[in-house]
Amino acid sequence: MKVTNVEIKDIDLDETMIRAMAAGRSRARQTRQGDHAEGEKQAAQTLAEAAKLLSSEPASLQLRYLQTLADISSEKSSTIGSRCPSISSRPLLQREPR
Repeated sequence: MKVTNVEIKDIDLDETMIRAMAAGRSRARQTRQGDHAEGEKQAAQTLAEAAKLLSSEPASLQLRYLQTLADISSEKSSTIGSRCPSISSRPLLQREPR
């Protein structure tokens, strides 16, 4: 005799089993939320470090801005409206030789 398929149609679970299954789902959900919170914390730390690096050199923020514009322009829609006052390019022009 060979069994190829078993189908269970109606199961009556004990209340303790139902509570245990619900508790297991709750723990799994809390673990996922904890993982998400840890990821958000790491992302915030990375952004803070990036902000410190960008603020350390006056031209770095302008260069990052220009890189972002270049990234946007490589997409299908390459029409970009942006203000670029002459003041924003001064850090690039006033750079002291090293």
